[in-house]
Amino acid sequence: MLAAQGELDYLGLECLAERTIALAQLRKLADPAAGFDPLLERRMNALLPICVRNGVRLITNMGAANPLAAGRKVMALAKKLDIQVKVAVVSGDDVLSLLEPSMKTIEARGAPLSEYGELVSANAYLGVEEILPALATDAQVVITGRVADPSLFVAPLAHEFGWRLDDWERLGRGTVIGHLLECAGQLTGGYFAEPGAKDIPHMAQLGFPWCDADADGNGVLGKVAGTGGAITTRTAKEQLLYEVTDPGGYLTPDVTADFRTVRFKEASPDRVAISGGTGRARSSTYKVSVGYRAGFVGEGEISYAGANAVERARLAGEIVRERLRDDVPDLRVDLIGVDAMHRGNFGHAAVPYEVRLRVAGRTRTRELAERVGEEVEQLWTNGPAGGGGARRYAQERIGVVSLLLERDRVKPTVTVLEGNRETQAA
Repeated sequence: MLAAQGELDYLGLECLAERTIALAQLRKLADPAAGFDPLLERRMNALLPICVRNGVRLITNMGAANPLAAGRKVMALAKKLDIQVKVAVVSGDDVLSLLEPSMKTIEARGAPLSEYGELVSANAYLGVEEILPALATDAQVVITGRVADPSLFVAPLAHEFGWRLDDWERLGRGTVIGHLLECAGQLTGGYFAEPGAKDIPHMAQLGFPWCDADADGNGVLGKVAGTGGAITTRTAKEQLLYEVTDPGGYLTPDVTADFRTVRFKEASPDRVAISGGTGRARSSTYKVSVGYRAGFVGEGEISYAGANAVERARLAGEIVRERLRDDVPDLRVDLIGVDAMHRGNFGHAAVPYEVRLRVAGRTRTRELAERVGEEVEQLWTNGPAGGGGARRYAQERIGVVSLLLERDRVKPTVTVLEGNRETQAA
């Protein structure tokens, strides 16, 4: 709907998180042609014809751990769709080869990398400076790996309006816009809605937002008429503060943005004017997200219902804990609906008629992880009465830590794919 009816110049698809890119690196290790977003094909099949027809340039970080392979996949899809496109791929965020065991993380302990397990990924958060050469190629599709989320939206503004890379005020304002747009449906009421307190209409047809921005980085937020959700000053304010620990110093590879002077004003239904915000000089380093092998997690669940359901579920949890005590010391036992989220109900909940037991354990090996679920499953016949709906699974766990890396050590590149040719952009 947004691509077809939004009258857009650019469509941004922000699809990465710290853990998702580490998991993408694992897929690439298993298959060198993989590692990009698994939804790339489905989304490009739907969007390419619309974007080409309407003159919309698409920019996305769906390249994940393998942006060049993603670009080649887009070219192959375009050929099948009989569409002529040029694709520009931004690479170079993979900095695993630059890491050293003595490098300190920026987590609270500040431990060296040598204290973590086998490293599987290290991706620097690139920004506007690295995306601009791709936009300068006039490619209809720009694919990146790890870039800062707001940068996907700031780069088109800087490209169109010719912003200098040291215009901290405009880059700061652009970052406000990018931060508001990056989570899409959150701005139109997703993650905001609460029945009876913050009602949002037609959420099953939730529309995604657009921003009509000017050369100074101010703009108007809106959504396509007829779509669900809502854009109000309340939804905008909540999204502005989402995942922001310091509104006066929001760090990106482009600018240190200051959100404290941002102003919202409802211009009309589902139209919110945004102004203000500023920024100051960016850091001399990139943030790097490092993924490492952190063992395995095994999990099992089973439900109990009817009279005494909570007591039967607690007994079931005690049985599993006792059986795994020696082999899986790092074990968590939860009653979903009773104590899973806040570790207690603080006197606010009645005794439930039904409850689901969840047991999860961190282990060194897959075999031990699988045993966690097996012990829960055996409760069907070897545990308290009335258990049912058991399920189990085990998976490798990828841990994520962060560190800082000097910008001049990172060497991004832009590869242009057109027809049967692949060339490096100047």
